[in-house]
Amino acid sequence: MALTTEQQALVEMQAAVQIAVHAAQNAEAAKQRKLDNVRIAHTTLLENKRNLPVEQRQITPAEIIAFADSLNNYVNA
Repeated sequence: MALTTEQQALVEMQAAVQIAVHAAQNAEAAKQRKLDNVRIAHTTLLENKRNLPVEQRQITPAEIIAFADSLNNYVNA
């Protein structure tokens, strides 16, 4: 039995909504993974510098970002 035009439009609209919801969930999951990588990078860099003298323990945001990006690339490879 064929769908009416209204039913077909409703089915297509529901499919489009589901695609949009999945895309938003995937984007949010990717953002969360990136934030997790930044946290891991920060913690790792802090632990690696723990035994250094206090004046050598500074970590720049660029170091954290670079390490987080390398973690992200490793995971996605």
